[in-house]
Amino acid sequence: MATVAQMTKKELEEMIGAVVEQKLLDVLGDPDEGLFVRQSLRKRLLRQKRAVAKGSRGQPLDRAARKASV
Repeated sequence: MATVAQMTKKELEEMIGAVVEQKLLDVLGDPDEGLFVRQSLRKRLLRQKRAVAKGSRGQPLDRAARKASV
């Protein structure tokens, strides 16, 4: 494991983000725990997860906002 001094800025940001997320879940819990997820939504989320893992970042927020307001 690298020391903080050996990490890149991106690696440090990712590590801090993961720690903060885990601590928030520890303190607040998962607000969606126990809720039902439709199979179609589950499949869509898994497709999006795979796309993000491959580097896809979707569309810019301003474009998505314009689509939503139409």
